[in-house]
Amino acid sequence: MKPVTRLLLIGAPLVVVAAVVFGGGGDSGALADHPPSYPGHGGASDPLASGGADDRAELEQRVRKMPPGLAAPGKKEIAARLVASAESSTLDWRSQYGAIEDIGDGNGYTAGVIGFCSGTDDMLQLVESYTGKHPGNPLAGYLPALREVNGTDSHQGLDPGFRDAWARAAEDPAFRAEQDSTRDRLYFDPAVKLAKADGLGTLGQFVYYDAMVLHGPGLDPDGFYGIRDAATKKARTAAEGGDEEAYLNAFLDAGRAVMKTKLNNAQRDSSRVDTAQRVFLRDGNLALDLPLTWQMYGETFRITAL
Repeated sequence: MKPVTRLLLIGAPLVVVAAVVFGGGGDSGALADHPPSYPGHGGASDPLASGGADDRAELEQRVRKMPPGLAAPGKKEIAARLVASAESSTLDWRSQYGAIEDIGDGNGYTAGVIGFCSGTDDMLQLVESYTGKHPGNPLAGYLPALREVNGTDSHQGLDPGFRDAWARAAEDPAFRAEQDSTRDRLYFDPAVKLAKADGLGTLGQFVYYDAMVLHGPGLDPDGFYGIRDAATKKARTAAEGGDEEAYLNAFLDAGRAVMKTKLNNAQRDSSRVDTAQRVFLRDGNLALDLPLTWQMYGETFRITAL
């Protein structure tokens, strides 16, 4: 299905997973609804959840006044296609709702529009949310097994019928909508909001989003917030008065280093950085304007119009 995927949804201990409450619905959620800081678990923190209530309110107000950026419908469509090229080697991201397989990366089954994994908690969150609204769905009976295998690569209790059940559920528009909603709640919205808080334009917002998808929103050095922490030690963010391109290069360097040294052998291809995001950055395309041409795993992709 896809050559690469994220690590655990939360790189820090599972207590972090239980505590995460993200704001959904595009760019309207409160900035305080981000993963809390756990400095004892890896050292990094989420700047949107740190500081006093007044500071967070001021930051939220500033972000709300910014242009939509990646959250604009056309840019969000571009983002979906870019991620799909890395996750599924296709631009047709909508064709992936029913896709499911174990790619041997230690995360169990990988499925759906963003590659939800049975071992990284996001698949469990998705199925729990869907079942809460649609109790009789084909996946409802697998919830006990999903809870048992969460955090592992096990298929126990899922085989042999889970893959067929997923495909049947994906025929339901409500399940497809739930996949979109969970993707935004866990990955898109937090990444875009933090990128805006860091003063980044549309390309920078996409760089954050793609890193959030690949690495998960963990606070440890291998998670998104750990990568951001490493980047801020090399360059100031644009919001801090730094050069946006220099900071993005530092962030891409930090993310690439994790890909090359921490992910398993099947995940070390860094095309999404080297021949995609770095190309857009080198071209000065901070607005992520069309046309776009990039390579992923040796294959050339283009978006000329929407």
